[in-house]
Amino acid sequence: MDTIYTNGTIVTMDDTLDAAHPEAVLVKDGIIQAVGSFKQLSSSSSSYEVRDLSGHALYPAFIDAHSHYSMVAGGYQQVDLSECTSYAEIQEKIRQFIQKSSPKPGAFINGKGYDHNQLKEQKHPTKQLLDAVTGDHPCIIQHKSGHFGVFNSLALQYFNLDHDVKEDRGEINFETGYVSESFYIDLMQKQPTASAADMMAAFAKAQELYASHGITTMQEGMMVNALKPLYQALLQAKLLKLDLVAYPSCSDAVQLEQDFSDYRQDYVNHLRLGGRKMFLDGSPQGRTAWMKHPYVKVSAEDDPNDCSSGTMSDEQVYQSILGCAKEDLQILAHCNGDAAARQYINCMERIEQAYPDYGKKHRPVIIHAQLLDVNDLDEVKQTGMMPSFFVSHVYYWGDVHIKNFGMDRAKYISPVKSTCSRGIPFTFHCDTPVIDPDMLECVWCAVNRITKDGVVLGKAEEGIDVRSALKAVTINAAYQYHEEASKGTIAPHKRADLVILDQDPLQIDPMDLKTIKILETIKDGSTVYTK
Repeated sequence: MDTIYTNGTIVTMDDTLDAAHPEAVLVKDGIIQAVGSFKQLSSSSSSYEVRDLSGHALYPAFIDAHSHYSMVAGGYQQVDLSECTSYAEIQEKIRQFIQKSSPKPGAFINGKGYDHNQLKEQKHPTKQLLDAVTGDHPCIIQHKSGHFGVFNSLALQYFNLDHDVKEDRGEINFETGYVSESFYIDLMQKQPTASAADMMAAFAKAQELYASHGITTMQEGMMVNALKPLYQALLQAKLLKLDLVAYPSCSDAVQLEQDFSDYRQDYVNHLRLGGRKMFLDGSPQGRTAWMKHPYVKVSAEDDPNDCSSGTMSDEQVYQSILGCAKEDLQILAHCNGDAAARQYINCMERIEQAYPDYGKKHRPVIIHAQLLDVNDLDEVKQTGMMPSFFVSHVYYWGDVHIKNFGMDRAKYISPVKSTCSRGIPFTFHCDTPVIDPDMLECVWCAVNRITKDGVVLGKAEEGIDVRSALKAVTINAAYQYHEEASKGTIAPHKRADLVILDQDPLQIDPMDLKTIKILETIKDGSTVYTK
């Protein structure tokens, strides 16, 4: 039986269709058949049921342009430290977790989401702090950025970390247990994994989280060999109800592309390999994003010439892109700093000499693009690159960016308006599990550009209108995935990936965008979430 959605505000995100103010959408077998008047659609169907929107708003479902699905799942087995404001609160949270979950002796304890910027001590915790409450358990707590963490003594012993290391790819401080960047990421991937049953339950919860935010397409932003058995179990169980696009790391890509060869062209059981991913620098709030100009000197120990550095040489970046060009694959690159983005652009221009249409054909993505230099945007457009902005940084870490860069530089963080004015397609993401995959919060941040402390950060310079922001999480995100023919708008022949909102984002005060509730998420015509 067909379904006709009507009696509400219908926003297709297709400019031509929306100009006609459609009042109904006809869906059959998970595909949108027509958009128009109720009279027209009802007369074209021999058998249908009416879905009364009761005055609510129907939109195309949101599309997650960058996150880490498996890490979201792993987060359900971790201590949530995101609200902690002191060392004492961190210790108490860990103590309560151990008492409640009763982990086996020697089992790892993982915490997530602490932010030294919001702790009264204004410093990273130490291994001594963790040792005092973790007993015989190795323990690692992860910074909210996902770029650093603190290991207790048993965790350091487990990984045979027994001396200080500091180089371009990161730092290991044996005295404090602080580990950063590539060292941290590598070690996190080598942790003992939970049981398959526990992980399947966590994967299911993670999927529910995305659906509850109106999302029907998710991302695995850094698929590594260590995740292979988990993904094989996930697919065997046919647990996925939402689409998931996975990007193997460049270092593991060849093996994973062989192991998942059936998933390279199209979705199978809702999984598809989208290309490859590389990692070019750190995070601006941790002062490890690679910058063209130095960070502001905040404390006495800060180097006034500190620009941080990249994680890969120019040749390594070039060879990674070249591998994608030869294999006809898209590439994503984590770039927060303007120097990292410039390195990526330079290598892309070099690739274009041998593969002139690579960028325009494959749409290489600049992930995060926090400090992308507006003076580089013309070359971004020429090479066919797409910025995917972690625009919620404006709210969550805008105050830290002001401290680290000064107001004149910080107000251009996530230069969305400059990108939009040049006709460059762009998307928004939440880098979940760094923050929840709240696409409407992204829209709120992009439009209002307000920090946690209430500072308006570059709204005049880089703020955009609500409709343009909504495109970043719908049609533009579909375009990023090369799926604009089947997703991103409510239009005939596209998949019925829909979301019902209690208010229309285009009809309310932009300051109230964060108050909108997701009432229902629909994937391929079937409901996957209701509030």
